Amino acid sequence: MTGPEATPLDEPGISLVARRLILAPVERVFAAWTEPERLKRWWGPDSVTCPDAEVDLRVGGAYRLANRLPDGTIVWITGRFLEIERPRRLVYTWLVGDPSAESERTRVTVRFEPRAGGTEVIVVHDQIASAAFRERSRSGWDGCLRGLADYFQPGVLGE
Repeated sequence: MTGPEATPLDEPGISLVARRLILAPVERVFAAWTEPERLKRWWGPDSVTCPDAEVDLRVGGAYRLANRLPDGTIVWITGRFLEIERPRRLVYTWLVGDPSAESERTRVTVRFEPRAGGTEVIVVHDQIASAAFRERSRSGWDGCLRGLADYFQPGVLGE
């Protein structure tokens, strides 16, 4: 789309894909991704914790994830759900930090694919404005997916 009705989400950009096999059924992995009390137990790249999470799981509903950095600073990730296909797919907007920075809003699609022994989680983060942001995001997603895998390991974080 071009012209006055174009939005940042309509524009092409840089994409990244992160994936990980999680040793749990699709329904449980989807719940861990979308339920605040579960999210807080695993969310965050290495050395980052999630002290607060809010999820209004409906199309148009908002979410907020607090990311506590090692120095104690909290950075919020916010967005709105664009599509929900329970328990197989989520599409939502993604903004790190200042909610008024519309030009920095990107899109995330998460697929939960049944596999032998578990669920493959595939994250596609697109409409990214720069290669530097993509690399920071890749590191973040890799860390989050490690945390999710650990969440389902007996005796590690557990449900």
